[in-house]
Amino acid sequence: MKNFISVSDVPNIDAIIKKALQYKSNPLMDVKLGKGKRLVMVFLNPSMRTRLSTQIAASNLGMESTVFNVNNEGWAIEFEDSVMMNGDSVEHIKDVAPIFGQYFDVLAVRTFPLLKNKNEDYREHCLNQFIKYSGLPVISLESATLHPLQSFSDLITIQETIKPTKKPKVVLTWAPHIKPLPQCVANSFAQWMGAWGKADFVITCPIGYELDKKFSTNAQISHNQIEALKDADFVYAKNWSSYSQYGQMPSVDTQWMVTSEKMKVTNQARIMHCLPVRRNVEIGDDVLDNPTSLITQQAGNRVWAAQTILADILNTNFQP
Repeated sequence: MKNFISVSDVPNIDAIIKKALQYKSNPLMDVKLGKGKRLVMVFLNPSMRTRLSTQIAASNLGMESTVFNVNNEGWAIEFEDSVMMNGDSVEHIKDVAPIFGQYFDVLAVRTFPLLKNKNEDYREHCLNQFIKYSGLPVISLESATLHPLQSFSDLITIQETIKPTKKPKVVLTWAPHIKPLPQCVANSFAQWMGAWGKADFVITCPIGYELDKKFSTNAQISHNQIEALKDADFVYAKNWSSYSQYGQMPSVDTQWMVTSEKMKVTNQARIMHCLPVRRNVEIGDDVLDNPTSLITQQAGNRVWAAQTILADILNTNFQP
């Protein structure tokens, strides 16, 4: 693959899951693949798991990695073309991105939506400007609308815990939060589940929290959480703000938190969350600390997801 922005860049999901599990069993099997290559990770918003897992993945491939936190270590960047830069932005992306192209071989970028203008966020202008002007292979570490590395690690986790003789029921459920969050993780998980096509996939959310249909076309949509959770094998809890009333949090019933009582209607489902999680707001402690919880396993699989994508980028762009 030239870039990794969404599941559309993946020709065969089963093949990359298999490769990721090979890396998990033998992390250093391609330790010479990235020798002499440099990865820069540019963060426009904070990260813990994404940063650490991708650095470890790069190291496992023999790559050198550099982290650049724009908000703390650099000047504000202007992303719009043909503007008079007489405001707070000191650097223009036209000048910043080509420098990364001079210093590094692969660029990984984490952007974030402002949740104010739907059209601006959903056109992925910031990420696309890095792609346009850097001249490097670009990996999304999360964008305004998608989080593909997270979704890849989610599918790795499902694959290695799935019962091989049964088509699983996977439920993505909206959960409460103290502030509006982007639709990135939910959009991305729905997109990957649709592309994978090996599960009965249900999205349950309050009225007014439906996702953009281009990401959720292949899902069953339910506004009854308990009904949706019945016989589920995997329950992925995540908050997101409204897409239709963009960036807002319309008032809903307060009973959407995932509790042990609700999990009783499932098929002893495994609970999933991308982290960080607001305990006893999104999911109860008793659910998160139960042996059925996969949250730590998901986070661990972030390394193998990143390593698989980096290896594919290196093989595609740099091997003779």
